[in-house]
Amino acid sequence: MNKLITFKLTALVVLFTSCSKEWFEIKPKGQAYEESFSSKQGVESLLIGTYAVVDGVNDRTGEGWASAVTNWVWGGVASDDAYKGSNPGDQSQINMIEGFFSDSENLYVANHWAVLYDGVSRANEVIKAIARATDMTDTERKQAEAQARFLRAHFYFELTIVHGKVPYINEQTENPSHVPNDHLLWPEIEADMQFAAENLPPSWEDKGRASQWAAKTYLARIYMFQDKFPEAKPLLEDVYRNGGFSLMPSYEQNYLIEFNNNNESIFEVQYSVNDGFNDSPNAGLGDGINGPHFMGSSGFYQPSHSLVSAFRVGENGLPLLDDTYSTDDILPFSSTGSSVLYTAPVDPRLDHSIGRPGVPYLDWGIHQGNTWVRNLSNGGPYINKKAMFKKAEQGSLSSTTGRPFLNANNYRKFKLSHVILWLAECEAEVGTLAEATRLVNELRTRAKNSDVVRLEDGSPAANYKVEPYPSKFANKEYAQKAIRHELRVELAMEGYRFFDLVRWGIAGDVLNRYFQVEGTVMIHLRDKSFSVGQHEIWPIPQRQIDLSIKDGVSVLTQNQGY
Repeated sequence: MNKLITFKLTALVVLFTSCSKEWFEIKPKGQAYEESFSSKQGVESLLIGTYAVVDGVNDRTGEGWASAVTNWVWGGVASDDAYKGSNPGDQSQINMIEGFFSDSENLYVANHWAVLYDGVSRANEVIKAIARATDMTDTERKQAEAQARFLRAHFYFELTIVHGKVPYINEQTENPSHVPNDHLLWPEIEADMQFAAENLPPSWEDKGRASQWAAKTYLARIYMFQDKFPEAKPLLEDVYRNGGFSLMPSYEQNYLIEFNNNNESIFEVQYSVNDGFNDSPNAGLGDGINGPHFMGSSGFYQPSHSLVSAFRVGENGLPLLDDTYSTDDILPFSSTGSSVLYTAPVDPRLDHSIGRPGVPYLDWGIHQGNTWVRNLSNGGPYINKKAMFKKAEQGSLSSTTGRPFLNANNYRKFKLSHVILWLAECEAEVGTLAEATRLVNELRTRAKNSDVVRLEDGSPAANYKVEPYPSKFANKEYAQKAIRHELRVELAMEGYRFFDLVRWGIAGDVLNRYFQVEGTVMIHLRDKSFSVGQHEIWPIPQRQIDLSIKDGVSVLTQNQGY
């Protein structure tokens, strides 16, 4: 890991995160300021400063919990996959997001907006600096601009899926406070990502930089949010067939530090610890409060009963796709958090993704139940596992200052498994059911052949069983169910679930049933509901509406219902 920490990219992220007030404070446009960055070195400095915001952390807006690249608040806690966890009063603003009663004054709403627009501003400064630089070749200019536009598209994508219509501010905007939010920014986001896909190289020496394959994957995802499956499909096929990526032999390898930047990874956010900064801002500080409570962390972001239930399979090793979630589906658990034996078969990916009482948790030993959870009644008995580090790595690959959960386990934003599942979805929509089935089975076969979690005596910790589908999906409706289920269990606790429910148009049905069932065992979810037509997005921050004034009137329009 020492080699990783010394990567040029990581070192520059440290430098420009720590010095961001000096380098990125908005200054009057003067000759001295422009000369500071009117060179290849200046462009590179600004570019690395822009990459520094990809993890959702800057030095101006708290610790990045609202804007974390993992989307644990918006994609996880807001979905049926996870609870806020911790104590009811701790970070109470998240309660409003989890229960869909947020307003425009919510601090998480405001901080998400502020950090992402900081990223937009930095990307715009890169593009302006490229135009001033006199010592760059045409290739260097295009590759620098392509990276800046990839990053700008990323920031705008995140703003759009959380806030809906947002103002478009680019390098030519003279007065950002006069720009209205009068349309969804899909055309602008597409144009930036298309430019990136056409001008980025296939790979870089610096692992954290965006590549051509990352841009094509991202562009396909942008298309899928608009139901543009015919446009997304060839991009995903290109990445799948020509990108040179391959599935890791065992599922859990994608979530271990020792396998950072592996053959499956397409775009990976680089984390480092113990690099001279308290609280390790380069280690995904936005997830710093999410670690399990037993090792001194805050205990946020706990898997739900619904998510654990989704890993059940029949005796044939196939998921229970026709089972409508009900109280009968909640796996047996103890009110004290102690282990309760569950003998029916489960997908082995369950215990690689989630810490369950009575089951080994990496090399930390058996999950001890209530003593490992901060507040059982508010967060349930389960804990997240994918972002955790091993006990053997504590102090070397985990932070020795500040929050103890911070560690060097990179966030795999895009990997080949994403591409396979999204391509399967495209096949079900505009391709063939046979190919959709084959793609899903590729991941189910990997799950079948993966290592399983074992007890100290070497025996499996649970009744693990997973099998590929024996024949092609019977029809499009069944294919959609199967693919959507596979997306949930393959990418559990990775921040995608809520946004998938929204783009599929089923968020209302799924979440209202979730509240009805989970409310029987989780008091804080009783009487909560999701309003279709409102809760698919969150509000425009009221502060931004108050600041965006032209001719005495705000140019920003608040979202419906807020």
